[in-house]
Amino acid sequence: MNWKNQRVLIIGAARQGLALARYLSEEGAEVILTDLRSEKDLIAERESLSEYSIYWVLGEHPLRLLEGTTLVCPSGGVPLTIPLLLEAKKQGIPFSNDAQIFLQAAPCKVIGITGSAGKTTATTLVHLMAKAAVKKGIYKQAFIGGNIGNPLIADLDNMTQDDIVVMELSSFQLEQFSTSPKVAALLNITPNHLDRHVTMEAYTKAKQNILKFQNPEDFAILGREDQIAWGSSANIKGNILSFGHEKIEIEQFGTFIHEDHIWIRYVEGESQIMPVDEVALLGDHNLLNVLAACAIAAAAGLPIETMRTGINSFEGIPHRLEFVRSWGGADWYNDSIATAPERSMAGILSFDQSIVLLAGGRDKDLPWDDFAILVAEKVDHIILFGEAVDIILTALNNSPGDYSVSSCTNLASAVDTASQIVSPGDVVLFSPGGTSYDEFFDFAERGNKYIELVNTL
Repeated sequence: MNWKNQRVLIIGAARQGLALARYLSEEGAEVILTDLRSEKDLIAERESLSEYSIYWVLGEHPLRLLEGTTLVCPSGGVPLTIPLLLEAKKQGIPFSNDAQIFLQAAPCKVIGITGSAGKTTATTLVHLMAKAAVKKGIYKQAFIGGNIGNPLIADLDNMTQDDIVVMELSSFQLEQFSTSPKVAALLNITPNHLDRHVTMEAYTKAKQNILKFQNPEDFAILGREDQIAWGSSANIKGNILSFGHEKIEIEQFGTFIHEDHIWIRYVEGESQIMPVDEVALLGDHNLLNVLAACAIAAAAGLPIETMRTGINSFEGIPHRLEFVRSWGGADWYNDSIATAPERSMAGILSFDQSIVLLAGGRDKDLPWDDFAILVAEKVDHIILFGEAVDIILTALNNSPGDYSVSSCTNLASAVDTASQIVSPGDVVLFSPGGTSYDEFFDFAERGNKYIELVNTL
């Protein structure tokens, strides 16, 4: 797109908004950047863009900013229900964001990955596979970003047609999309972010945008074991590859488990990728992530050799079932990235030992009933903390079991309580199921604090 003479309003001066403001300014657009924080709070951010002619409006989002505006770009954390965005929608001003603008401008193959669970692990695995392809000379460079790492639009000038990009996409980004990646994966859809999307229908619609605008020559990768993801196959316009544990129908393409090996069936026929017992990731859900990554890699044209290399080089993701230390005869794990009950459940199912579970934080208007049932089956002691204590307690009261419950006000007291409970052979699992915003800036800050607390026991 020719950005000259375009007036773009960017809402939110965090990493996405700053990267987009820099890119659009360099492309000749007139950029307005607004944030509710004060000038004093954004000294470093303003300094980072000081060489550009950006019009800053801080401490408010006045409706006058829409005058003459041709495009509105809310950052991911900005609710679409604020008055400024409601008025922009009423006036018919189109919306976009840094992720979509990158996708439209990228000169190379882009793989997009989304899902309620596992998208960071799958994205990281596919990127490792792509890096292996770079070493074989198939691609020049392999980039990763989107909802993780740096906004990819910041790397756009360094990309060529010989590169490959692996992009994680959130529902917040996708709800504004009118473009889909040519290789797009929808891993699963389970309740999440209902505090933002309100209904499962709206949340599902946002996720499915990753597939909605594909063309007949494009590739969609779907999880067979997730009802909503697999149900999306009816509306796919292009080619479908699926992934799941069970062997697929003879006319289908995708990945599966057979005789303790990971297999793929594609146009060339069936091929064995690697033995299941060589996958070092914890948990059955992570085996599913490996199956997903292999299907995505196949759709992107990556050889099986690069799939094996990527899987074998995976060293885990910070705050995702991350081993911290052994103390008191127990193994302590950090799963701070689990910000929904479903993700905490996946963490619980990864262990066969006696579990001391730390759960809580801030609720996202999500159901806790299935979580409570699993706690009754698998957990020996649950320690609750943060704003969601009463909500989780209500669910636990409806699922009585042979486990004990402690309630704490914050993470520090929860770790201290765990240290007084653990016995040799236990697993202490910090897998909150809620967001961090009641006590911390994000899940990473929360996870780092947990690691600090455990290491100082």
